[in-house]
Amino acid sequence: MNTFSSIPHSPTNPTLAVLGFKRQLVYHLHLWAFIAVAPLVVVQWQHHHFLLSGLLILFCINALAVIALLRLRDTYFLKGRLFPLLAVASAAYSTAINGHAGLYWAYPAASALFFLLPLREAIASNIIFVTTMAVVSFLKFPEADFWRITFSLGLTCVFSMIFAWLVGKLQNELSRVATTDPLTGCLNRSQLADILNSQIQMRERYERVSSLILLDLDHFKLINDQWGHLAGDKVLKEMVLRLRKRLRESDKLFRIGGEEFMIVLPETNQHECNLLAQQLLTSINARPFLENIKVTASAGIAEVSKGETWSVWLNRADQALYKAKSRGRNQVVSASTHPSSEPHDPDNAPTPIAS
Repeated sequence: MNTFSSIPHSPTNPTLAVLGFKRQLVYHLHLWAFIAVAPLVVVQWQHHHFLLSGLLILFCINALAVIALLRLRDTYFLKGRLFPLLAVASAAYSTAINGHAGLYWAYPAASALFFLLPLREAIASNIIFVTTMAVVSFLKFPEADFWRITFSLGLTCVFSMIFAWLVGKLQNELSRVATTDPLTGCLNRSQLADILNSQIQMRERYERVSSLILLDLDHFKLINDQWGHLAGDKVLKEMVLRLRKRLRESDKLFRIGGEEFMIVLPETNQHECNLLAQQLLTSINARPFLENIKVTASAGIAEVSKGETWSVWLNRADQALYKAKSRGRNQVVSASTHPSSEPHDPDNAPTPIAS
């Protein structure tokens, strides 16, 4: 059984994949922390260290709560904020009464914070942790040991911070690469279903309309054949720049095929979507690309309807795009309320590039 039932074993959305790995890391750190600390409850109780036993019991209860909620509800109990509090209290008190035997637990606890908390919170928690341990060490050990403990624990925190920061940057970069088209910088298909479903939920819950545009360049294959693929790539990149100038920050631009793009427009009805699509086609056709390549585009638009899935919504826009192509291209067609059974036909008609 998967630890996180709501996250697929191999999620197609890279953002969900990264989130799944982070939660598995949280899960296993708490699991092994519980396994390591639970026997110490008995040991400290036998030594009549009842307060420390109580702190360790709370630590184990927190670990079990995190593990249980991750498995059952896929939520992070208190976002891990009890861990640093209990770790600082337990390590400091254990060092005060047990000497070096308690000190050894401070090092793994300090390192773990950087993988359980956001980076800024982990840094703040470790500053408090190192300061507390420095005070306890100053009072408990000779001066030479105090300096060794303070600097070694501080360096452990610095090294762990650097590693966690680099891992975080790597995760963000991998997620960006996996979710964007390398040529145009548009979103790719990996997030398509999630974003369309989020707009459908807004429609179902709050009556907020959304629309989408499917836009396809007319006779793009002829551009590649006549001017080469490098020129075709430059046309695509410049076209995306023209599109972005007319889009809002909340709008989502996808490249879903070679020369086919999708634009998701939150808070936009079909009439407003139609006006924007006309403007986008005009901006594409307004002036040549690369000085002498004239390009037109066709578009199909659809406003989300209540009760439909994202695939039905997308299919209605696709049918509208097909009609725009079959009616002569370089135009916008609005989708009907119900999807038709017409198959999508690629841009095969031998019509010359429109001027």
